[in-house]
Amino acid sequence: MASGKVIAALAAGLIAVGLIATPGPAGAVDVLTGSLKTIAAKGEVVIGYRTSSVPFSFVEGKRADGSPRPIGYAIDLCGEIVDEIGRETGRTDLKVRYEPVTSETRFAAVSEGRVDLECGSTTANAERRRTAAFSPVTFISATKLLVPRASAIASYRELGGKKVVVTAGTTNERAVRDILAKLKLQAEILTGKDHAESYAMVKDGRADAFATDDILLYGLIANDGTDGAKYTVLPDKLSFEPYGIMFRKDDPEMAGAVAATFSRLAESRELRWTYERWFLKRLPNGERLNVPMSNDLHTSFQLIGLED
Repeated sequence: MASGKVIAALAAGLIAVGLIATPGPAGAVDVLTGSLKTIAAKGEVVIGYRTSSVPFSFVEGKRADGSPRPIGYAIDLCGEIVDEIGRETGRTDLKVRYEPVTSETRFAAVSEGRVDLECGSTTANAERRRTAAFSPVTFISATKLLVPRASAIASYRELGGKKVVVTAGTTNERAVRDILAKLKLQAEILTGKDHAESYAMVKDGRADAFATDDILLYGLIANDGTDGAKYTVLPDKLSFEPYGIMFRKDDPEMAGAVAATFSRLAESRELRWTYERWFLKRLPNGERLNVPMSNDLHTSFQLIGLED
């Protein structure tokens, strides 16, 4: 049975995108508002992506024009939203432009209109919902610690005197600081500019542990070939992290397009298939994450129309 905290997060996501009442397609550009009006006028949707958030949003090779090729679970979901925007605006010829964002730059990129959708691994908590809007929950993660298998650290209770790296702009730093304060432990908190750099700091010995969302840690290990086997993720959970696709707040037509997309994907079961593609099947490098859908996430998907 899902916890009260999980149910509250799921309900907040459904209310935020207005899944109960979804607006129909606009008849013309001049009746559109917000992001959809701009998109219809430009004929372009700008997607913010992450470079190393495996399997949600990461770079694999190059596109035909030589630019980085973003792929992943969140990228696939955003592609479906783009299709829905095309139907809502009457623009089936929409182009997609990809813009890289980091943990620190993603919120400003959305609020300032530099990207229309942020498609990565962003936690949709109550604090962030004050300034941004989110899709229904796409994944439920938790802050955990990655350490070398040879490390003597077996729990967060053993972080006293150690160096712990977090990625700048994430919720994980607060989770680490809160647990250290609660246990009255002294540890040095380091900051990496992105997940790849934070992971590298553990690999080269600058940090003893890396604290971030567990699924991202599993992704980094899986994407690191034989070297990944030298690292492990400790079982302790330091926080609860529900993910969502982020877009601008107070933009009802974009919210309607997002809501319509998730309803369609849930009812057609494509939402489940998309999940399985990235979490159960082989990644481009041949590795598997083998992360079955959690009961809480399944409950979230059922609330928007998924049937067993």
